[in-house]
Amino acid sequence: MRIRPPENGAALKLLFDQNLAPILVRRLADLYPESTHVRDIGLQEADDEDIWRHAAIEGFAIVTKDDDYRQRSFVRGHPPKVIWVRLGNCTTAEVEQVLRTRCDDVSKFGADNQAALLVLLRPSR
Repeated sequence: MRIRPPENGAALKLLFDQNLAPILVRRLADLYPESTHVRDIGLQEADDEDIWRHAAIEGFAIVTKDDDYRQRSFVRGHPPKVIWVRLGNCTTAEVEQVLRTRCDDVSKFGADNQAALLVLLRPSR
């Protein structure tokens, strides 16, 4: 498997898992311009292994609410990197807000050659 690392200085490319709304790609295009949703690349019915492999080969970080990817990142490391959205039941707008407000953290995570997992929690009030 040939793996494509992110280019230096490039925004992290996000691959939104099926448990997140496809509209996030458009809403976050200003911050994560080369991102896509599994549905948009024909992987909406794919198993986790196929999505994992595609993300690693194409240089995506997987954005998910699925704990299976968190566990996989502990066992396998990266690539791909995993952004685990731990917001519980929430709206698409809340997911968008967290990815916007934590953009610097996401960028640093993407540039960190050692980090495999970034956990995004609901902001404190």
